[in-house]
Amino acid sequence: MRMAVVGMIAGMALGFAGYFGGFGAFLLVAALGAVGFVIGRLVEGDLDLGDFFRPRDERRR
Repeated sequence: MRMAVVGMIAGMALGFAGYFGGFGAFLLVAALGAVGFVIGRLVEGDLDLGDFFRPRDERRR
């Protein structure tokens, strides 16, 4: 499935949640969508969990 279609479906889901459930439902759907996105990227192997917990290099070039 193309990313544009996935984005459209996610936008529609957020729109319905905001319309029918209010702002709290909108935030809940957005947060759960973000969690699902990160878990999906971890399962596919596109994201390394160490990227979130690895300290940044203090030196800037």
